[in-house]
Amino acid sequence: MSRLSLFLICMSAAVVSMAQTLDVDKQLSYCASQVNRALGLLQPYDYGKQPRNILSADKQKGWNCRPATAEEWCSGFWPGILWMSYGCTGDESVRRAADGYTRSLGYLSRRPAYDHDLGFIIICSYMKGYEVLSSLNARHPALDGYKQVILDAADTLATLFNPKAGTLLSWPRHVKDYHGHNTIMDNMLNLDLLFWAAGNGGNPLLYDLAVAHAATTMKNHFRPDGSCYHVAVYDTLTGSFLRGVTHQGLADSSMWSRGQSWAIYGYTMVYRYTRDKVFLDFAQKVTDIYLKRLRETSDDMVPRWDMDDLRGDAPKDASAACVVADALLELSGYVGGPKGQYYKDMAVGMLSCLSTGKYQSGRRNVAFLMHSTGHHPAGSEIDASIIYADYYYLEALVRLKNLLDSGRKQK
Repeated sequence: MSRLSLFLICMSAAVVSMAQTLDVDKQLSYCASQVNRALGLLQPYDYGKQPRNILSADKQKGWNCRPATAEEWCSGFWPGILWMSYGCTGDESVRRAADGYTRSLGYLSRRPAYDHDLGFIIICSYMKGYEVLSSLNARHPALDGYKQVILDAADTLATLFNPKAGTLLSWPRHVKDYHGHNTIMDNMLNLDLLFWAAGNGGNPLLYDLAVAHAATTMKNHFRPDGSCYHVAVYDTLTGSFLRGVTHQGLADSSMWSRGQSWAIYGYTMVYRYTRDKVFLDFAQKVTDIYLKRLRETSDDMVPRWDMDDLRGDAPKDASAACVVADALLELSGYVGGPKGQYYKDMAVGMLSCLSTGKYQSGRRNVAFLMHSTGHHPAGSEIDASIIYADYYYLEALVRLKNLLDSGRKQK
């Protein structure tokens, strides 16, 4: 047995011991209960406003909501949470709310792209709704309309692609600020929209754009150890790579935890669509440096908001842990063997940690989790409950539930 295999087995054993108390069904029930509490406080529904956060200083238990516009990048997460909850419970009142909050976003697919976050908005609302509805009822009357919105949004997102740079422009409003075409690591997740559309009746060229973006990002957006910059800047006219900088991290050279989580999730997703081993190998590289730094800098399975903020009171970012746990459950199946089991065990360990009283909101508010960090340099959403943490936490639990159910059927 190689030293690597022995190391992975030892690490997995330690995490498995920590994760033995995780009851996935119990945690899914907890999420469903929090969803129902939140919906109660949101009535009568204003579908034009979507839940965003609950700040640590807030006295109320309900969500702070923001208008469902292109400028609000988190608009799709609440509908996606509702769709996943409906998929787990079959509660028709939740389905109706999910449909209402989803449809409030459809107009965005037919207007010029404000920025790359159109992908997040549509993937987490319409695509998640399509996934859940089609799994339960392949002939549901909403499916055709949902699909058309997804296809239209993919075409709109593609207009941000710069063929000279080989990536999608993330923030048109910041081109002057960065003195060039900017692409942020978050943008990797938006490729899901292009891949899906290309494979479901949309323009097949969308697949090529997504692959080009992933390949160019892999080339320019990372340091030799696999850690990523938040922002890669390219010459707008020639497309040449200029520099890597941060926007939400501690420094240009630091590892912003959520940025690295986007890389892990993003390259795992790219491999799902392409089955190109280059992307599978790279997904492991960006994962391994995250796990290494997590062991070195955190007292549990939830990272500091930035791995290089070594202050004793540096805030945590539960959202990064949720994204990584979600991605590792998928990546583990592609990798297989001892390393794949190690990834799965680490994911379960992360979910176990998040599912304790240290991180769950419980009766404190109606979110699933506390202790996420939004934009630390701007002093925004620090040590808060944030909607995207809840989204990826629930998606990870659903993914783990499906893996466990599949394993039982195979036996």
